[in-house]
Amino acid sequence: MTHMHITAWVLGFILFIVAIVMQRQGKAKPAKIIHMILRLVYLFTLYTGIDLLWDYIQNSGMPILAEAITKGLVGIWIIAAMEMILVKMGKGKPTKGLWVQFWIALVIVLVLGFVRLPMGIHL
Repeated sequence: MTHMHITAWVLGFILFIVAIVMQRQGKAKPAKIIHMILRLVYLFTLYTGIDLLWDYIQNSGMPILAEAITKGLVGIWIIAAMEMILVKMGKGKPTKGLWVQFWIALVIVLVLGFVRLPMGIHL
């Protein structure tokens, strides 16, 4: 399940970048289509993430469980930041604060997922 989760969020980041590029090029309709597809990828990412969290609940002790729950909450934070960035960009509003949140949350999730938690790929 770990590989499916990684595949889902990598696909999500690729679609996120494509949607941003299309919005900046003024292609509103294709950007909206990509944004809708990205929302489906969010659901798959959430499903695989919840499944991984369930594995941690079943197979691990409390300290690791707390980190897994933290990673899950910060992962939801990333999805929310991505969604808000795309919506505000579409409306022509500033997104600097959302970008700062996105990058902070991304660093936290990558450190917890790849370095701290045992089901990740240890760097």
